[in-house]
Amino acid sequence: MNDSAPPPSIGSALTTIYAAMRAGYDSASTPPDRAPDHGHDPHFLEQISPLLDFLYAKYFRVRMLGIENVPRQGAALLVANHSGGVPYDGAMLIHGIYRQHPSHRRLRTLVANFAFRSNWMSHVVSRIGGVRAASNFARDLLQSGELVGVFPEGLRGVGKLYRERYRLEKFGRGGFARLAAEVGVPIIPVAIVGAEEIHPVLAKITTWAQPLGLPYIPITPTFPLLGPLGLLPVPTKWTIQIGEPIFVPQVSDESKATVIAETAERVRTRIDALITDILAHRRSILFG
Repeated sequence: MNDSAPPPSIGSALTTIYAAMRAGYDSASTPPDRAPDHGHDPHFLEQISPLLDFLYAKYFRVRMLGIENVPRQGAALLVANHSGGVPYDGAMLIHGIYRQHPSHRRLRTLVANFAFRSNWMSHVVSRIGGVRAASNFARDLLQSGELVGVFPEGLRGVGKLYRERYRLEKFGRGGFARLAAEVGVPIIPVAIVGAEEIHPVLAKITTWAQPLGLPYIPITPTFPLLGPLGLLPVPTKWTIQIGEPIFVPQVSDESKATVIAETAERVRTRIDALITDILAHRRSILFG
């Protein structure tokens, strides 16, 4: 390492992100699904850390609680609520765990397929550690001892209208609980409060979004009225609460489906309780 090299800045972080976006248009570039480790670049998170640090510590002023519940080593499945219109929550969770965990652990988040339809988006997502949401990919990561993050609400969570904030969507069929049972790893519930107000979605347009490879175009108090400026998130104060691990009981094949469904609902109930507790002690959206 060159000691005379200038420290990374927000400008250099944006340059790194732009370079990753441009790489996606290179016909010779390897798609993340076929690249080693799904295109993950271990240095990318450090290169863009000035930007993530600014968002984490200055803009959203994230308070992370319960980091001791993330194991120092070995696999675990982190399950969180999803929101915000634009998934800043995943980036802040990745950065927060890397920044505050004693072992600086990296979180590999499962990302919806739409993010991989765009070459520029897929290269940024994959380099920071995102992986296409597929059970076989998640299983491989867990079996390798990685931390894997999943947002069971999926696009329904990200696209919640403002009036529906902090109302958890259904967690599907409990696929994350089945995965945890198969690999034998703990499930760690995570509640994120603050992200649901950064883009107050009043309505959604789907027709114009499809040609752009997006699930929808949000209508907020500032977008599209203010153009690109309307995409700036509201600087809410966030709290991320990491709960105690939950294990899927080992049962006979006859009872497995029932236990998996019960475990998934138990995780959902626990996240809901954590969110409710944070909201009960929150003074305001902007100041926590």
